[in-house]
Amino acid sequence: MPYANVSSKQRLFGETMRRDAWWVQPLFVFLGLSCFLVYSTWAAFQGTHYWLDQNGADYLSPFYSPELFGRSPHAVFGPKPGWWPSWLLFSPALLVLWAPAGFRLTCYYYRGAYYKAFWADPPACAVGEPRKGYPGENSFPLIVQNIHRYFLYLALLFILVLAHDAWKAMWFSDASGSKHFGVGVGTIVLTLNVVLLGGYTFGCHSMRHLIGGFLDEISKVPVCAKGYSCASCLNRRHMLWAWMSLFWVGFTDLYVRLCSMGIWHDWKIF
Repeated sequence: MPYANVSSKQRLFGETMRRDAWWVQPLFVFLGLSCFLVYSTWAAFQGTHYWLDQNGADYLSPFYSPELFGRSPHAVFGPKPGWWPSWLLFSPALLVLWAPAGFRLTCYYYRGAYYKAFWADPPACAVGEPRKGYPGENSFPLIVQNIHRYFLYLALLFILVLAHDAWKAMWFSDASGSKHFGVGVGTIVLTLNVVLLGGYTFGCHSMRHLIGGFLDEISKVPVCAKGYSCASCLNRRHMLWAWMSLFWVGFTDLYVRLCSMGIWHDWKIF
């Protein structure tokens, strides 16, 4: 029986025997993540036009929620504190955005995505990479990736906060100042944002372990078994949830921002 002559020589960067367009996926991942990083960084440093309080609507951008200190009516502790250094730029988003950003940065799916797209480690399966060895994630800075499960706890709290924001977006003020139930386009945008973020968060690999992964026989605990099954169902489309929620959270901020600036008008459905 003839044997293939397999060489153990390491491939050069980009060298491969693949004939398909293997570079398309990492290119789109690079472009998609780069666009989001540029926009979210710009939006976070603006510190303005992040809430809408017009025509009875009450919307808050998810980039700024929960607003601990700020100028909007949503600020929990009031305006910018006096102890904040005058030379340091202040934006309410900078106080909270690190938590969901850390959750995504350490996400198991996103690691594989941006390792390939930004670091070419490797750029694709069976394609040569620009380094000879792989040090793993057991030394700084990549060892920080191991705290993903702790960012999950914070992400779950943010889901509750954003769900509360979506609930508030369902109540509109009339001329007398009283609240009544209603639905605007912004209400749908904020509610869908919670749904997509929830699908991404509750399908997290660490969420599956938190629910039932530490059990030897999960079938003996029906509640955990059911939760584990639900998390696993979401996890099967984890990549899809990751991208849909990433796009929509950015669009939600854009929607609130443009409505606040008067460029878009929030249409009240009823």
